[in-house]
Amino acid sequence: METNRQKKIGGVIQRDLAEILQRAAKDGGMSGTLISVTKVNVTTDLSIAKVYVSIFPHNNADELLKGMRSNQPLIKHELSQRTKNQLRRVPDLEFFIDDSLEYIDRIDKSLKRSENPIENRDLLDKRKKS
Repeated sequence: METNRQKKIGGVIQRDLAEILQRAAKDGGMSGTLISVTKVNVTTDLSIAKVYVSIFPHNNADELLKGMRSNQPLIKHELSQRTKNQLRRVPDLEFFIDDSLEYIDRIDKSLKRSENPIENRDLLDKRKKS
């Protein structure tokens, strides 16, 4: 369970990191790439922030994630410059891919196929009574 303080710090980091990453992608020549920070979890001691990033299009997500991880000190410095009046100490950043949108898209595509298990219940495995 996150405390109110963790939620507030996560919100501040999420908002500022989204701007930093989007601007960095635009300046880096990736103008067609959309980077959004979907969630930030801060540990109870406020030393580590787990940042979940959604990248569209998905084909270069791994490359961008490697770039974020290698440039983590620069991103942390930029974040500290933006939040110097709000945070005393900026937590270490750990980046992860948030693939929930891809998962939802796969479910949606599978439901639109001709083999829809909702409409044709024979496609589902029968439950065994135990």
